[in-house]
Amino acid sequence: MESTLFTPGKIGPLTLRNRTIRAAAFEGMCPGNVPSKMLSDYHHAVAAGGIGMTTLAYAAVTQSGLSFQHQLWLRPEVIPELQKIVDRIHQEGAAASIQIGHCGNMSHRREAGCLPISASTGFNLYSPTFVRGMRKSEIEDMARSFGAAIQIVKACGFDAVEVHAGHGYLISQFLSPYTNRRHDEYGGSLENRMRFMRMVMNEVMEKAGSDLAVLVKMNMRDGFKGGMELEETLEVGRALEKAGAHALVLSGGFVSKAPMYVMRGEMPIRSMTHYMQCWWLKWGVRLFGNLMIPKAPYEEAYFLPDALKFRQALKLPLVYVGGLLSRPKIEEVLNHGFEFVAMARALVNDPAFVNRMRAEEEARSACEHVNYCIARMYSREMACHQHLQDLPASICREIERIKQK
Repeated sequence: MESTLFTPGKIGPLTLRNRTIRAAAFEGMCPGNVPSKMLSDYHHAVAAGGIGMTTLAYAAVTQSGLSFQHQLWLRPEVIPELQKIVDRIHQEGAAASIQIGHCGNMSHRREAGCLPISASTGFNLYSPTFVRGMRKSEIEDMARSFGAAIQIVKACGFDAVEVHAGHGYLISQFLSPYTNRRHDEYGGSLENRMRFMRMVMNEVMEKAGSDLAVLVKMNMRDGFKGGMELEETLEVGRALEKAGAHALVLSGGFVSKAPMYVMRGEMPIRSMTHYMQCWWLKWGVRLFGNLMIPKAPYEEAYFLPDALKFRQALKLPLVYVGGLLSRPKIEEVLNHGFEFVAMARALVNDPAFVNRMRAEEEARSACEHVNYCIARMYSREMACHQHLQDLPASICREIERIKQK
């Protein structure tokens, strides 16, 4: 079959120059919750490297949605700097997208300015923090906050927005029976658990109008017993299609329960804790991290079997994400009927990987899949270990150990 990789593709009102998207993986490049030159330079490099569309990751729609000091908070004050980033991306011929969401029970009081909120009251061991269930009036206000974020997104000149409804963040916390234990119209049945998501989508689609592409990242599985499975998530996909989403980004996993189901492989605990500032959290993770963050088997295109079921059930464009490191595997995924492919770690390793794929039919990323970039991003900016000099010996030993497995 003739390759579609370097042919144009449509997402709602938007046409991309090819079928590649820089996935919305958290960059950690917004100190003080504002965009930095490092963030601008990175996305400019990815755009210059041939990507069809690059996605700025995880912009909180309200202060209460912040987890990190270096996470983007989407508000009017940051519009000028985001406009500059969008302009640089456009200058290279790529489209610009931004992911919006709310951390829910993964937020922290220091950054969020309040006790973390979620679908239900409880304690999140993985933050760790106490969590307060949202009142009905707050749920309505939060849905409107997503709509207000869309107005900022449009003011910045973005071509697309990705609504984060997966990975165990706020919308996902309402969807999953693991985190949603409500007894009102927002809890219980799947129809009730989808109510907040529908409210958000109504706001988003109304504010997006006819000139902003809307993608939604969702879970195909939560990745643990007691979470959402395919039977329910397929219904979520159908609901999002009916709500008017232009494309779905198919993912899985819960950062507060099954984080490596999202990324696969092993979390380098020594690397992760090396950058932590909080001493008791550092030592707690070193002692119990392997129990709290169990490894999950990695293989290239690890979400493909589940994603194929979504391809059979839905008609709207689908974006495949998860473990894509080579052009042959990307070609295989596209030949299965997925309109687009999204990558993150391959582009952290080499922002020009798309251009290299254009030049080499057998191109393969040099990413070694040791997840150092993931471990580091919780405290500092995302970076590939191959690009860094003078890493501590303990981190180098950990990287070598993981590579040898």
